[in-house]
Amino acid sequence: MSKAAKKIAIFVDVQNIYYTTRQAFGCPFNFRKFWKIISQEGEITHAFAYAIESNNDGQRKFQDALRHIGFDVKLKPFIQRKDGSAKGDWDVGITIDVMEYAPDVDTVILLSGDGDFDLLLKKVRDKYHVTTEVYAVQALTAKSLMNAADIYKPILPQLLIC
Repeated sequence: MSKAAKKIAIFVDVQNIYYTTRQAFGCPFNFRKFWKIISQEGEITHAFAYAIESNNDGQRKFQDALRHIGFDVKLKPFIQRKDGSAKGDWDVGITIDVMEYAPDVDTVILLSGDGDFDLLLKKVRDKYHVTTEVYAVQALTAKSLMNAADIYKPILPQLLIC
């Protein structure tokens, strides 16, 4: 199969990538450069970025930039609990979408260091015979997730805006 024929689906856990790149490098992830690299490996047929809804202008501009690059941005409200804690994760939504789109592609790329996705990657690889790739900050990524992926690519400074 030629590289141009490879179909790729991308799933981005935006909060995870944002906070881990900031914590590890003090710089944001370069989604535009990432898109350019992946588009050279094949056809990006689906690309989702899962984020938290915000009234913050900076967040809205960032989400618009993701859309401009080519991502379908899915938003979920940020939930403030009575005890002061907060919830806003997309794990179930990402899982449902990966299961839905994996049968149509050759490669599933997940941008997240969350170990909760290790079973998901094993399942889609075994059930749909797709290649699974993970991009994440190595020091802040669950070993189980790295081991579950066919290919693990640490986020390095070349994929950052510094």
